[in-house]
Amino acid sequence: MLNFSLSDEQRMVRDTVRSFVERELIPLESDVLRNEAQGRPGIAPEDLRALQDKARSAGLWGINTPEEYGGAALGAVMNAIIASELGRTFVPFRFGGSADNILYAANSEQRERYLIPTINGERVSCFAITEPGAGSDARNIRSRAHRDGDDWIINGEKTFITGGNQADFVMVFALTDDSAGDGSGATCFLVDRDMGWTSQPIPTMGEWAPATLHFDNVRVPGSNVLGEVGQGFQLAMRWIGQGRYMIPARAIGTCERLLRMAVDYAQIRHSMGQPIANYQAIQWKIADSHVETESMKWLTFYAAWQAENGIDARHASSLAKLSGAETANRVADRVMQIHGGMGYTKELPIERWYRELRLLRIFEGTDEIQRRTIARNLFKGHVQLGSIGD
Repeated sequence: MLNFSLSDEQRMVRDTVRSFVERELIPLESDVLRNEAQGRPGIAPEDLRALQDKARSAGLWGINTPEEYGGAALGAVMNAIIASELGRTFVPFRFGGSADNILYAANSEQRERYLIPTINGERVSCFAITEPGAGSDARNIRSRAHRDGDDWIINGEKTFITGGNQADFVMVFALTDDSAGDGSGATCFLVDRDMGWTSQPIPTMGEWAPATLHFDNVRVPGSNVLGEVGQGFQLAMRWIGQGRYMIPARAIGTCERLLRMAVDYAQIRHSMGQPIANYQAIQWKIADSHVETESMKWLTFYAAWQAENGIDARHASSLAKLSGAETANRVADRVMQIHGGMGYTKELPIERWYRELRLLRIFEGTDEIQRRTIARNLFKGHVQLGSIGD
């Protein structure tokens, strides 16, 4: 039997998060815009800590972290629902008490040094696989690591690394077996900043502040290999696979808020003696945006449901990522058009989202990569047309 309703627990968590966003985050939007215009962080570190304390008091801590580490382990669907609620604001905030999913591959000693401190907010990590010549084609990485006694020496460059300027350690991927030739000989290393790698910020058109990381003969103990030598690519795909349905999840909330702004504005903005909501040109923009947002929502939650139930969610995640990225950009464009000149100003958050959402079509697998994946799965028979719930 198909059931599209939320459980009582899911509804309660959703409402708690929505209340937190409306009460604690949205009122900070004007401060964030002002701070970023002056070249300062959107939220001051002390204010961010205060928000995290409030979130923890509200029970919003370790949402997808296993219970053995003090988390709630709410699962992929609930995580997607929460991301969609956080997407209703552009205030840069995420609930704490979590760590990248591949860090759970750490051994007992690594868990004490990296995993648990990250969950507790005492350490900050970043994930580094992208290189100047290896973006969507992650198997084309050129960074190298060679053995030197019990250690590894890493050389290479990583680029567009989220959190790379703030992290004190990195999960970096480097080739350890050149004979593999297709990236399958890559290994993941846990590398502290004080081991010698450096970072430089990359200016972007939005407020995303990625970094370039440089590794120049960085010596790493053999005990810092995450997982198994030569098995890094599997870890990388585990990390990337999760991200692909979480990206459109956040875009759901953004599109719903933008659409709400358009509906409200169209009813109070008059042109030629009547509200612009009366004009078909405006009605169609709003109707199309609603249809596409709802489509993106169900594709995204279906991918999350597959992941939560142990089903291979890669194809569904590609559908959600492609749909979400393109929908979010179309909705932002329509909402700006409905607002006219006001939408183009920095008095409203529309122009900020307009810039931010463009990134969705590029990172964690471009639109072109998603289309290639979807078509290939169909050509090779990995996905059967006409199936439902199979």
